[in-house]
Amino acid sequence: MVTFEELKKNEAIRIYIQRADESLKALGFTEHSFAHVTRVAETAGYILDTLGFSAHDVELVKMASYLHDIGNLVNRADHSQSGAVMAFRILDHMAMDAEDIATIVTAIGNHDEGTGVPVNPIAAALILADKSDVRRSRVRNRDISTFDIHDRVNYSVTDSALVINNDHTTVTLTLTIDTQYSSVMDYFEIFLKRMVMCRHAAEKLGLNFKLTINEQTLI
Repeated sequence: MVTFEELKKNEAIRIYIQRADESLKALGFTEHSFAHVTRVAETAGYILDTLGFSAHDVELVKMASYLHDIGNLVNRADHSQSGAVMAFRILDHMAMDAEDIATIVTAIGNHDEGTGVPVNPIAAALILADKSDVRRSRVRNRDISTFDIHDRVNYSVTDSALVINNDHTTVTLTLTIDTQYSSVMDYFEIFLKRMVMCRHAAEKLGLNFKLTINEQTLI
């Protein structure tokens, strides 16, 4: 069986992730490199592990998470679909089982809010983990005076956490926003569609989704 640790050590995969992030940097996007995909993998693994899914499913969602943004190497447009095709080729060459490839490719192809749907638990956990990664350290631009709305919103988030409650009924994204840089309305202007997608993903896992910003429950 191909493992998550093998993926992280694969030199070709490292190059694809690095070069994809370089393209997004040139386009003015926030960080989508190893910090992002590793955090998404850890969060997605936490979600399925906490909900009692098998160790195999946890491994699959971590692999899907690590590979989910490689399609940006091709183009930002439709990157989830191109990333799924790239992942298929990579994993097939690594002789991964067809069932596992199918699960990972499906999750990657459904992670983007433009076209994605949480069609299975792996896809749902990836969506929640990806869309909840909002943090100051993802902002590349150091000149606050030239921030666009995405820079402002990410830079304003001084603390974020995605937590499932002890009863396994609710998953809550808790954010602390420094309103000196961005308003709560700014957050919803660019993330509302993603939060709706998170709600659907949570429902696929049998959870309610809540969003708390500055100690106020908004969803």
